[in-house]
Amino acid sequence: MGWLKRLFGLEKPQNAQVNPAPQAVPQAATAAPTATQSMPPERIGLNGEYDQSGLAKRVALAFDQDQQLDDIDTLWVAQTGGTVVLKGKVPSQEILNKMVSVARAVNGATEVDTAQVQIG
Repeated sequence: MGWLKRLFGLEKPQNAQVNPAPQAVPQAATAAPTATQSMPPERIGLNGEYDQSGLAKRVALAFDQDQQLDDIDTLWVAQTGGTVVLKGKVPSQEILNKMVSVARAVNGATEVDTAQVQIG
């Protein structure tokens, strides 16, 4: 079972991307036409839509796309703002290092917290 399915109950959307271009944020009817709104990078979903858990979902997608990481089912991914939070257990320090590297490469990830990860 892949990361997206296990963590979020999602099958991989057809056009899902780890670093999609953000979609335009709809303007309120009362907003001035010159007002611009932008989406924080950690809130961009798998297809560029607004998603409160967008960063965590995109990191899960990145893990699914890496053959070394796609079968680890003892770790969970969450986010606090731009921080990717990894929790659980990994088989080795090398795998954890790889996961941190992959997570950092996802747009919007400002830091990766591994304080809640056990190795072994």
